[in-house]
Amino acid sequence: MKKSKIKFYSGLSLLGLSGLLSKVNGADAAVANTAATGWQKPAWLTDLVMGAKESYDDNLFGVSGKGMTPKPSWITTVSPKIGFNFAPLLGDQKTVQTLSLSYAPDFNIYHGAPSQSFNAHKIGDTIKGKSGDFSFALDNAFLFNDGSHHAPIYGVLGGPGGTSLDKYRSVPGMGASRERLAQLQDRATVLLQYDWNKIFIRPTASLLYYDLDSDLHNSSAIPGSPAPIPGYQNYADRYDVNGGVDLGFKLTPKLAATLGYRYGSQYQQQFPHSVDTDRHYSSNEYQRALLGLEGKPWSWLNVKLAGGPDFRSYNSMSAVNDFNPVTYYGEAVLTATLTPSQTLTFNYKQWQWLSSVGKVPYFESTFALNYHWNATKQLGLDLGGKILELDYSPGNEVNPAGQNSSLRDDIVYSLSAGVSYAFSPHFSGSLSYICDLGVNGYDNLPATLGPDYRDFEHQLVSLSLQYKF
Repeated sequence: MKKSKIKFYSGLSLLGLSGLLSKVNGADAAVANTAATGWQKPAWLTDLVMGAKESYDDNLFGVSGKGMTPKPSWITTVSPKIGFNFAPLLGDQKTVQTLSLSYAPDFNIYHGAPSQSFNAHKIGDTIKGKSGDFSFALDNAFLFNDGSHHAPIYGVLGGPGGTSLDKYRSVPGMGASRERLAQLQDRATVLLQYDWNKIFIRPTASLLYYDLDSDLHNSSAIPGSPAPIPGYQNYADRYDVNGGVDLGFKLTPKLAATLGYRYGSQYQQQFPHSVDTDRHYSSNEYQRALLGLEGKPWSWLNVKLAGGPDFRSYNSMSAVNDFNPVTYYGEAVLTATLTPSQTLTFNYKQWQWLSSVGKVPYFESTFALNYHWNATKQLGLDLGGKILELDYSPGNEVNPAGQNSSLRDDIVYSLSAGVSYAFSPHFSGSLSYICDLGVNGYDNLPATLGPDYRDFEHQLVSLSLQYKF
């Protein structure tokens, strides 16, 4: 059956995230030399790019090989991009520094699995400016996937009438296939800041929104419902929206301590009764108190970090042990400039979020370390490592089969490497490799919950070419 939609409107969705203006990993030399081409790109045309990539993915659905053989595929991706900054057209003014709009689609063809082919339409826009002691920034990244409306079927243990294996799979392993389906995503932030001598005040708001436009089907026999599709994976809509304020104290001209507050709401779709007789869903409201540090403690190190307690209030139908827990929220980005040509970046985030595959909330932890070296003006090298953990143990939900789906702690260890080369100021290429190792992190998991089914290996190798006009 086709799922009913819950519409969520926000003016933030009209504004975009400059991060969508994708960067090529590699050398600084990939700057267009307009004199060599005989064509002068206007100042308001920031990006005019054509890219192509050929990849090989050896495990499209992130499965262990037990009950479902990993599916490989060659993937062809064509990625044009156009970007504008209309600020230069506003004349001799300095208030609006950036007024940008970009469109960067990816057209993906999966040769070994045509059902997974999709087109990702990415639109980003940014407004940034400053007037005296007042500054502002509005960023938004909007994604529309033109993909399949039919989610994957993760197999059945014991043949027809057996147990659906989607209950056993690694959730992050299934995440890649979810991102290929028809959907809308929106990420937006708004910042306003007023500076005094050594103090600033900064109202802020953010939105994270997923409308997963895949069909919903019951995967087990439900009286009065259409025939079930065993192993079919349903995905729930969800969003997180919050607003608040930061108060900053400048410890030095380049370093500030912050005290912040956020009030927010998280929404998780409740599946229709014809799809799932379990009525649990974990929408909630929360408040956060945050201590932070941002700026440059030293000339070679840039930091931005914040963390503190997170006070939750779950609805009465939530699948949790505690309806009013106190959890932890933390995020950080640290960038060290080791030499003029080498940088080391550490990213970190821990927070409580809502699952797209079930009814139980989870605690998500991400740790990532990336190294970049401009070995020459043409040659760039990248190395990276990442740990992602989705811990569902705060939940408490027993499905109709009597299996506690909150007995889950999925961990993925990732390593990546890449090399890029600028053949000319316009033309560059890159070669990258990613290896993911998914493991079950829940100790003493009963054999009936299939711990071995949650382990998986995944490799992706890609060769990319890009031409900048």
